[in-house]
Amino acid sequence: MKNYQVAVVGSGPSGASAAFHLAKAGIKTVILEKEVLPRYKVCGGGFVYRGRKDMPFDVSEVVDIEFNRVDVYMGKDLHFITEREKPIVSLVMRDTFDELIVSKAKELGVEIIENCKVKSLNKVDGMVEIETSQGMVQTQFVIAADGVYSQVAKMAGWKEDTRTLIPALEYEVEVNQKDFDRLSKEIRFDIDAIPAGYGWCFPKKNHLSIGVGVILNDNKKIKEYCAEYIKFLGIEEILSIEKHGYQIPVTPRLDGFVKNNVFLIGDAAGFADPLTAEGISNAILSGKLVAEAIAEANGDEEKAAKTYSDIIENTIMPELLTSMKLAKLFYASKIVRKFLLKKYGQRFSEAMTDIFMGEKNYPKDVNDKIKEKLKGLIF
Repeated sequence: MKNYQVAVVGSGPSGASAAFHLAKAGIKTVILEKEVLPRYKVCGGGFVYRGRKDMPFDVSEVVDIEFNRVDVYMGKDLHFITEREKPIVSLVMRDTFDELIVSKAKELGVEIIENCKVKSLNKVDGMVEIETSQGMVQTQFVIAADGVYSQVAKMAGWKEDTRTLIPALEYEVEVNQKDFDRLSKEIRFDIDAIPAGYGWCFPKKNHLSIGVGVILNDNKKIKEYCAEYIKFLGIEEILSIEKHGYQIPVTPRLDGFVKNNVFLIGDAAGFADPLTAEGISNAILSGKLVAEAIAEANGDEEKAAKTYSDIIENTIMPELLTSMKLAKLFYASKIVRKFLLKKYGQRFSEAMTDIFMGEKNYPKDVNDKIKEKLKGLIF
């Protein structure tokens, strides 16, 4: 049986980030990855600057394209542009991006066991015994970084009905040179490309990532809406297309983030932004925070659990709760949405860009402020 202080299940941005910071703190850490790296990962790949600037190393070698400008559309009438000196969004392919973070963790001494599926967890005398397809692993702490459908969370006792998951559909599309030249010049978000949601077109090195996501409810027509969005973008010829559907957690779990020495981070915890569905930045942040909590506890289980829970409640949770309120208000009514964007669209776009840049947080009283602005419309 192999022994470690911490076992991280999953090698995505949250898990790899946690492993990196744990190793930096001198903690013996292993990553258990069910696949073999590099592996394709369904994701728009939009890495906002608030996450990138907090990376402990340069990631430019795995960035396909950087955009210092973002275009937000609502139909053909409303168009808002924000620009910054630093890249607002960096576009990455998750196979190379994730592998880079893992490689940096390995340089610090982290071991990775690939093709390793976790089968069961069993807490014995303060340690967690992990049965895997590659044999038994014993560790004091387990970090569940195995994504939105986290099997480790289920094994540890978390319920699946405490989060809201939204459907997203993404196509990796290769188009003719004319369409690529036209659409690769901007990163764009199209509000109402799908009811109660938005569409996106993210240029990569040789193709476009085009997708739609429903923020408030599970729309069964998502495939139709994505097809319509591709037509709306004016694409004349599709040379190849790969379709990927997935779920995004846009509310955090309600029953805590630590149970029996198991810690949840990233999508397993439900840390994607409810308004934008962006999850990479909070995934990386939560990986860093859990590593700091475990390092500070110095082997004390109760202290590690309390420290992590407290820091999440004081950092990520206030942001998510405010974003949830804003998302419900913004996406619930097309009339309200159009009014807000028509009257305050540029201001709203600038504010969201400031959040993307990490220059500002969501204001705690945002709900009251918007309701005050809407009184004239409603009454």
